[in-house]
Amino acid sequence: MSGPHEGTETGQGPVYERVALIGLGLIASSMYWAMQRAGLAGEVMGYARSAETRQTAREIGLCDRVCESMSEAVEGADLVMLCVPVGGMGQVAEEIAPHLKPGATVSDVGSVKRAVIRAVKPHIPDGVHFIPAHPLAGTEQSGPRAGFATLFENRWCILVPLEETDPEALSRLRALWEGMGAHVDEMDADHHDLVLAVTSHAPHLIAYTMVGVADDLGRVTDSEVVKYSAAGFRDFTRIAASDPTMWRDVFLSNKDATLEILGRFTEELFALQRAIRQGDGDHLHEYFTRTRAIRRGIIEAGQDTPAPDFGRAGKSK
Repeated sequence: MSGPHEGTETGQGPVYERVALIGLGLIASSMYWAMQRAGLAGEVMGYARSAETRQTAREIGLCDRVCESMSEAVEGADLVMLCVPVGGMGQVAEEIAPHLKPGATVSDVGSVKRAVIRAVKPHIPDGVHFIPAHPLAGTEQSGPRAGFATLFENRWCILVPLEETDPEALSRLRALWEGMGAHVDEMDADHHDLVLAVTSHAPHLIAYTMVGVADDLGRVTDSEVVKYSAAGFRDFTRIAASDPTMWRDVFLSNKDATLEILGRFTEELFALQRAIRQGDGDHLHEYFTRTRAIRRGIIEAGQDTPAPDFGRAGKSK
């Protein structure tokens, strides 16, 4: 297990002297490796509800100290990161509230923001800063072994400051995410939830549905689905392999925005069904040409590469 970190690669001191990670899955473990690599934290404490997860974290050297309680983990922490499914954040906030250090910052990594604010904010004591956040990075893997130091490089982290957010606390949190390699932007909670319903939540639900359809289709055997998986279905299965607890909570927490986008998706799908039924090739070609441009935009923005297999490379700490 590594000891406290001396400072950043540039010779500057850490952004936070003590960081507490509550929940030790993919995002938290990647945060630890990224902070360790760049010397962004003097000391990182970790906690997970599962004794098995805590044991695994100790075995792989994840965090400077893995604690047996949340209160122990957050004691004296300058930054507390809530890295648990969004449905459990309110309970965690209530549990840690009496143990938070005055002047500390509490943040999170949930992919829904309005529901997290509603659940967490009432428990944050006076004198403690609450700054919701969402790193737009991840893989279909989960658990403490899934993390790696470069997960956030060239990805976006959205900060959602509240009206009362302290500018200095916001600047400090921004510096942490930038130090871990992320680009940082700010949004209000409702806009964030609508954007993510388009870019993440609805696509995940569609992927889950398509894999479910294949599973239910009696005329296609399981072996055929596996053996003949073309790129489209294969990548649906990759998305649909994501953590079921996390995604259950996402859909229940971002219900309105997700349903709005799914309604629009259904309208578009009916129009495409009609074009196929009527043999309207012009409509299909125009539609596919327009949507193809979105892919080029993502590549030009540096959020993917044109390489085969989506440019996925091996991961390393």
